[in-house]
Order: sequence, then structure tokens, then C-alpha cells
Amino acid sequence: MTQIDPLIDPLAGVITALGRPARPSSDYDLNPQVKLPENRKLRRAGVLVPFILRADGVRVILTKRSSKLQHHPGQIAFPGGKVDPSDADEIAAALREAEEEIGLPRDLVDVLGTFPSHETVTGFTMTPVLARVTRDFTTVSEPGEVAEVFEVPLAHLADPANYSIQKRRWRGVDRNYYTVPWGPYYIWGATARVLRSLADRMAD
Repeated sequence: MTQIDPLIDPLAGVITALGRPARPSSDYDLNPQVKLPENRKLRRAGVLVPFILRADGVRVILTKRSSKLQHHPGQIAFPGGKVDPSDADEIAAALREAEEEIGLPRDLVDVLGTFPSHETVTGFTMTPVLARVTRDFTTVSEPGEVAEVFEVPLAHLADPANYSIQKRRWRGVDRNYYTVPWGPYYIWGATARVLRSLADRMAD
């Protein structure tokens, strides 16, 4: 993990946010009425939050998941997935999955740090790995898993005013969740919750 001078770095706000204290988050943060069993078993996962510098500023790379997937079909997500036995940790899993899902070579990724884990309704404890993509690359979507790869300006995602709380029926009960739409992309759920955590920490 490289040390970067935040005074001259376009990711200064992100680097500062990584140094601020934070607690683990959850898909249940906005639903305190849900009582989770203490003995629940969660699967470890790592997701990459990739920042890339463009002519108009820093952007975040996201994916639209295939509608055929078992977990979160058709949703907007970070590249990443569950930790395999061959992965050293969540960071290794995030880097491996990003290479597999969107063709991002590991040698173009400079890991800046991690956020506290996020628990999803599908039973994962997901570690967001924030990283700089050091130069442009040709995205290659993994067939069957990734329907689309796109970018969103960090300036949009870093503004808490762009987030709203919405509600939908899930497993027979109403569930509240964050959204941060961008153009035709409806970013919500765990992805929006992690991005909201980033926005809050950058705004502090």
C-alpha cells in the first residue's frame, strides 16, 4: 500500500476518509426493527471500489450484474465476490474478482485501504477495498456475470445530497435502503450504502 501526499493527490478526499473512524455497516442500518440471530453464519467477500482519473475528474468504476445471477441479479455492484480458499484475504478476493469480471489487471491497481465490513441481506460480510487504477485499460465483461461496465463521477457519489432513502417490499416486509441514481443507472442497496459511507466520511 503506497503512501500518497493528500495535498497534491486527486484522491485526497478519499485518502482522508480512509483515515477517519467508522463502524461496520449493514443492509439493515435503515431497518432497526429487524432482529438478526446472533449465531448467523456469514460468508466473507471482498469488493473493489476502483477510482480512475479522467479528463473531467475522478470516476468510480461500477458494474451492472447479469439478470441471470442467483445473488443480486441485474443490480449495480462493485466488481468483487466471495473469498475463495486460494485467496489470502478479502483484498486478494477483490483483486482476483475484478480481473475476472471486468478485465482489470492487478498490476494496474494501487490499494489505498479498506472500509469496515458491510453485512448484506444475502448473508455476506463484504469488505470494500478502495483502490486507484493507475492507467486506462480495456474492460472485458465476464460472460454470464457482468452485463455492463460503466463509470460515475466521484463528485456525484461524494455529495450526500444526491442520496435518498426509498422503500420496497422484501420477503413480506417493508425495507428501507439508500439510492444514488446516476443517469439510467439505479444504484441502490449495499452498493449505495457503501458509497454513502464514503460520502459521509469525505464530508466530515
